[in-house]
Amino acid sequence: MTSTISDKFADYLRRAQHLPPADASRGGDGAQDGVGTVVRLWEATSLSANDFADEAARFFGLRRVLLPDLMAARTLAGQFSRRFLRETLVFPFQEQDGKICLAVVDPGETAASQAASIVLGDDVITVVASFEDIATALNQSLGEETAEGPDGAEEVAPREDDIESLRDLASGAPVVRAVNDLLELAVELRASDIHIEPGRNGLAVRMRVDGLLRTVQAPVGVLPQAVISRIKIVASLNIAERRLPQDGAARLRIGRLEIDVRVAIMPTQHGESAVIRLLPKDRGLLAVDKLGFSPRDEKTLRRLLALPHGMIVICGPTGSGKTTTLATVLSILNEPTRKILTIEDPVEYEIPGINQSQVKPSIGLTFATALRSFVRQDPDVIMLGEVRDSETASVAVHAALTGHLVLTTLHTENAAAAVPRLLDLGVEGFLLRSTLRGVIAQRLVRQLCDRCKKEKTLTAEDLDHDPRYAALGFQAGDALCEPVGCERCNGMGYRGRLGIFEILEMTPAVRVLVEEDADGAAIDEVAIREGMTTMLDDGIAKCRAGVTSASEILRVTTVR
Repeated sequence: MTSTISDKFADYLRRAQHLPPADASRGGDGAQDGVGTVVRLWEATSLSANDFADEAARFFGLRRVLLPDLMAARTLAGQFSRRFLRETLVFPFQEQDGKICLAVVDPGETAASQAASIVLGDDVITVVASFEDIATALNQSLGEETAEGPDGAEEVAPREDDIESLRDLASGAPVVRAVNDLLELAVELRASDIHIEPGRNGLAVRMRVDGLLRTVQAPVGVLPQAVISRIKIVASLNIAERRLPQDGAARLRIGRLEIDVRVAIMPTQHGESAVIRLLPKDRGLLAVDKLGFSPRDEKTLRRLLALPHGMIVICGPTGSGKTTTLATVLSILNEPTRKILTIEDPVEYEIPGINQSQVKPSIGLTFATALRSFVRQDPDVIMLGEVRDSETASVAVHAALTGHLVLTTLHTENAAAAVPRLLDLGVEGFLLRSTLRGVIAQRLVRQLCDRCKKEKTLTAEDLDHDPRYAALGFQAGDALCEPVGCERCNGMGYRGRLGIFEILEMTPAVRVLVEEDADGAAIDEVAIREGMTTMLDDGIAKCRAGVTSASEILRVTTVR
C-alpha cells in the first residue's frame, strides 16, 4: 500500500470515527512493508478483523468474501510459494463458476495482485477478506494446521529446521492478534497467570483468577506452534530451541495499562507449554490495611519493623502473597533516612527510593553473592527475595548480626516450621536465637463479592449436611455469608483476595526452644499459648465478619 492510498484510507477511518485523530498518521509511515502497514493501521483502530475488512472493501469498492466462501472454493495456493502467501497474506482460489479470485487484506498493495496475475492470468478478480479468514484458509489449504488421515484430524508440527517459516507465521497478523487477545482477556479478568498447554487436539488455555484456574477459549484459526513462537518472540527467547526450558520477560502496554510479563516455556509430550505471569505496574499504593492484617497483628508487625536490626521471615507456599507483603513492608520502611537494598527473582514491584536488583545466575549474581556485596553498600534494610540454600541462609543471618534489618521469605507450612527449616539449612541455633525477630506465615483467600454475597444463619441441618462448619467451630445460630454469583464477579461469588496471617514473635519462651533439634510443633504450641493468632483463627474471624467463606478457609489451611 502506497503512502498516498494509506493516508486516504486512514482519513476515511478517521472520518468514520474508527481511528483516533492522534493515530491517523500512522497508516502511511510504513510504506516499505504493505502488510505491516495495514496491520499497524488495523491495530490503531477499535475494529475487529471482520469489521476492518468490511471498511476496506467499502473504501476500495471491492467485493467482500467470508470464510465459508474461501473454504468452499477450489484453492490455488499450491501454485505459489508458502513464503509468498504468508508475507503478502493473500489467498488465491477459483469459484464454482470458474472465476479466479485473489482474496487480500490490503487492496492498496498492488504488488501481490500483479504477481498473482503473472501466475494465474490477467483476469484475476481481487476481493477482500479478513486477516483471520485468510490465515485459516491458508493453514488448511497448505496442510500446516491439520492433516486429514483415516482416523480424522491430526496435528502436524512444522519441521524442526523450518524456523524461518515459523518465525514468519508467528509475526503474522492473526497470531499477533490472537496473543494480544489472550493478554487483553487476562487483564479484563484480573488474571495473575496465563497457562497455554498443548494437547493432542490443540491448545488448552487457562487463566488463574483469584488463585483458581479458569478455562477460557483457546485461539482458533492459528497454528499452536505459532502461538508459542509469538510468545517467545515477545519475551526475547530463542524460538529455535524446543528441547529445553526457557525463561524470559517483557514490558507490554495492553490498553491503558503497562504490565510486566514473565514467561516460562517448558517442553511437554505434545509440544511446548507456556506460562505467562502478569505483573501490572499500576497496582496502587501498597498499604497494610489492604493486605488483611487484623488490628492486633498489624500492631505486632509495626513493632517488629521498628527494631533496628535482626531478621524477619515471611512464610508460605508459592502464590500465597509473600512478595506483596514484603513490598508493603518495604514501602512502610521506605524513608529518606534509610538506605534499602533488595535482591529479587524477579523484581515484581518497583518502589521509588529503593535500590532493587535482580539475580542473574548465568553471570554469577546469586542471592548469596549479592548479599555479600550489599553489606559494603552501607544499607539499613536488606530484602532478600528467598532463602533457598545453606549459603544464602548463612549470609543472611550474618548480615542481621552485623546491624542490618533483613527481610526474606521461606517456603514452610506455618510460622513455627520456619525455625527447624533454617536450622536444617545449616544456621547455628545460637545464631538463630540472636537474629530471628519474628516469622509471618500467610495464605490468600478469595473475598466474597460485595454485590451478591448472601447472609445465612446456620441451622443444625446445615451443620449435619456440611461438616466444614463444625470443623471450624461454628454452631447453629451463627450468621455467615456465602457466595452467590453475579455479573460483577462473573458468576463466581468471589472477587479479589486478601491474606490470612499468623505472626510468631521470638519471645523468651519461644527462644528457649530454638535448639539444634527444635520441634516445630512444640514451638507452635508455646506461641499459641502466649497469644499467637493462627492463620485458621484469623480466617475464622474474617469468615464471621462476612469477608470470606468457610470453604475458602479450609481450602488454604488445615485445622490443627
